[in-house]
Amino acid sequence: MKRKSFTLIEIMLVVIIIGTLVAMVFPRLAGRAQQAKVAAAKADINVNIATALKLYELDNGAFPTTEEGLSALIKKPPSAVNWQGPYLEKKPVDPWGREYKYRFPGQHRPDYDLYSLGRDGRESEDDITNWEE
Repeated sequence: MKRKSFTLIEIMLVVIIIGTLVAMVFPRLAGRAQQAKVAAAKADINVNIATALKLYELDNGAFPTTEEGLSALIKKPPSAVNWQGPYLEKKPVDPWGREYKYRFPGQHRPDYDLYSLGRDGRESEDDITNWEE
């Protein structure tokens, strides 16, 4: 009885084909992780945290102060008069592992400024903000 099996050349050919496919696809996917982090930060800033801040304002008549920060959305601050939180389940951190920056009243908007320092962790052009430059 004859056994059927792959020869070394056939296996090498399959490995080369897989390697070629990976070499073609990987560069296209490499930049996607950074794009996904930016998209997640934008969603947090413009939807998730923004909604929590608006609910806080509805309940208490004003946004949290800069000093109270976004922690006021998790734990009741002394200035809150009708706190109905927590408005967020956990401390809001950006996709790079740093806390979002919050300022009330805002310097760029009449209500509040909310932003992430982005990938480099310092104020620069890669910051994700709730205002337009």
